[in-house]
Amino acid sequence: MMPSLPLNGAVPALGFRGSSATGRAQGLCEFFECTATTLQPRAYIADMRIRLVVFLLLGLLVFAARPCGASDLALVGAKIYPSPTEPPIVNGSIVVHDGLILAAGPSPSVKIPRGATVMDCKGWVVTSGFWNSHVHVLTPALLHVHGARAQDLDEQLEAMFNRWGFTTVFDISSKLDNTLELRRRIENGELRGPHVLTVGEPIWTIEPVYVRDFLRANHISILPTETPDQAIALVRDHAAKGANGIKLFAGSYQGEGKVAVLPLAIAKAAVAEAHRHSMPVFAHPQNAEGVDVSIESGVDILAHTVPQSSPWTPDFVARLKRANMALIPTLTLFDFEARKGGLSDQNREGWLAQMVAELRAYSQAGGEILFGTDIGYTDHYDTALEYTLMSRAGMDFRHILASLTTNPARRFRYAGRTGRIAKGMDADLVVLGGDPAEDVTAFSNVRYTIRTGKVIYSKK
Repeated sequence: MMPSLPLNGAVPALGFRGSSATGRAQGLCEFFECTATTLQPRAYIADMRIRLVVFLLLGLLVFAARPCGASDLALVGAKIYPSPTEPPIVNGSIVVHDGLILAAGPSPSVKIPRGATVMDCKGWVVTSGFWNSHVHVLTPALLHVHGARAQDLDEQLEAMFNRWGFTTVFDISSKLDNTLELRRRIENGELRGPHVLTVGEPIWTIEPVYVRDFLRANHISILPTETPDQAIALVRDHAAKGANGIKLFAGSYQGEGKVAVLPLAIAKAAVAEAHRHSMPVFAHPQNAEGVDVSIESGVDILAHTVPQSSPWTPDFVARLKRANMALIPTLTLFDFEARKGGLSDQNREGWLAQMVAELRAYSQAGGEILFGTDIGYTDHYDTALEYTLMSRAGMDFRHILASLTTNPARRFRYAGRTGRIAKGMDADLVVLGGDPAEDVTAFSNVRYTIRTGKVIYSKK
């Protein structure tokens, strides 16, 4: 006959070592052994031990099958913008489990799992993670990823990307093998950084004058593409290695107003082959002729507004729209270049006004805008000026949010995974210290950047 367990307080006094499954199991073992030793002969103890092991194993299997609260993250009390087109949730909460959004909605309706890490976001704003659709993995700290110290790479990734809310970036010209290694080290958890998409080496007939010295100083060789067959071979090589897109220098600036325009036959061959591999094609246009080549060849994204072009007329804008072209303005780039070139404030402002006018014309016509900064070529990482200039072009905070989230997610075929805050989506999130509906520069006031449920940036 099995003896009854004492009910005089012995169970509460077991002294389990912590709340872990291992601690609880060890405590139970100690308790049962002590009780059995006191009340039964050794044979009974052995039998009880066998039964207890089976019991504990079954219990641990059940425990393991349940969602583990230790991996949960809860953001509570925030103003949430689920997407650019949905109304905000004024007092909202988000629960993250295993890198995905488990629940999102008004705080009273969202159950916070026991053991979740709770992030109090009262007074802050949460949006989906930002995309930067124009970067370059070409800074000195990122040029030699193979063998580089993780700490050094993390510092650069934080300065360029994490600090500004970027959970996905599209590198649109770099050394492919190096950028793929950076992506590998991020994805295996060795580094804290965004998801990296890349085009690798670009297609050009001759490199732009402004990168010539940099390439030579860093022993980087990017060969010219001189025939359609060479363009096709480059695209196939890049696709096989894991590139995500292709970049054409439709217009390559050579100084003193001269532009080397990519022959249309080369551009068409590259675009057709890229599209066969489901790869989007970016183009650096430089001038009106470069835009013509981009449109005629079927390019998907203009990497900049166009400094050497006439004002954008309604007919020109309509032509861009018919081509289903997306535009990355990179307005801060032109401020950077003007200052670097020693232009007067008046000339700099005039140049910026031209770029802002081009963005305004395309945005107001309903053209698709993607956010991008050209960082990696520029070292101006702060994004506040870009948001200010986009606002000057007539884009309100919802249009800017779309350029950071839903537009690139849809354009690059990630809309089923990211770009919105909804159940089942990747937990790519940005916590802002201000409301961009009141001031668009709040998009640059990042408190936390969260990628697939992991905090990759926390404002100190």
